[in-house]
Amino acid sequence: MLTFIFICLMFGIFGKLIGLAFKMTWGITKVLFTLVFLPVILIALVIGGLVTIALPILIVVGIISLICGVARR
Repeated sequence: MLTFIFICLMFGIFGKLIGLAFKMTWGITKVLFTLVFLPVILIALVIGGLVTIALPILIVVGIISLICGVARR
């Protein structure tokens, strides 16, 4: 009986830790894509001569970030 209780509690604790790990990973991924990959992709598009693609992407991302920034306040 004690073993069963121990196993249930162990799964409960480690289940919460796994959930926390997924939440943290998702947050780190969002920051990484926003601060690293998006600017690198936009700079590569401009250097490659694809300003007609880079400018609309920059405008759309800017509008989305403004809307999300106002919604969080």
